[in-house]
Amino acid sequence: MKLVKDAELFAKRNLSGVFYIDGDIPYSKHLDDVMNRMKSLGIVDEDVLCSGWLYDTMEQTPVNFDDLYERFGSRIAVLVSDLTQDMTLSKKKRARAYVLQLKNSSFDSKLIKLCDISANLSYLKNHDMSKSKKSRLMRQQRRYLFAIRDDLLINANYPGVQILLERTEQILSGFVRRSSRPKSKF
Repeated sequence: MKLVKDAELFAKRNLSGVFYIDGDIPYSKHLDDVMNRMKSLGIVDEDVLCSGWLYDTMEQTPVNFDDLYERFGSRIAVLVSDLTQDMTLSKKKRARAYVLQLKNSSFDSKLIKLCDISANLSYLKNHDMSKSKKSRLMRQQRRYLFAIRDDLLINANYPGVQILLERTEQILSGFVRRSSRPKSKF
């Protein structure tokens, strides 16, 4: 577990000063929430746990694939790469490419992404932001979830996955119902 602790410290050091969702939440808090979800699913594979700490370092910091490869090895670097958007693409192309990338990613990458989506939704449902922005971010999370959902359901190694998927889908459907209600005239 020394490697997992090293990954945690590396991620927190590199993401220090980076904030999540409109600058309200330190990135380290988000990573803690993702990791708590991973552990609650019973994930014990060291490489997967390390990747859970590191999955946003290539996207949010100057850390690159080679840095992760040299420090943590091939499998971890590939898992993180699976979850990293290509920031050289336009926003629209990047969004499409990322959904396809998630769909084609490994089962372990999809587990990490499910935990990330779940943490994201817990922030979004209670976060004060414009309705249009919240709706856009919720739709984004839904696209990501649909890209990974089916492959997660067919693996029986983690029975908690189905429960987490159901909770995640409930949050998404609850938001859609709330946002589609007609406004009262009074």
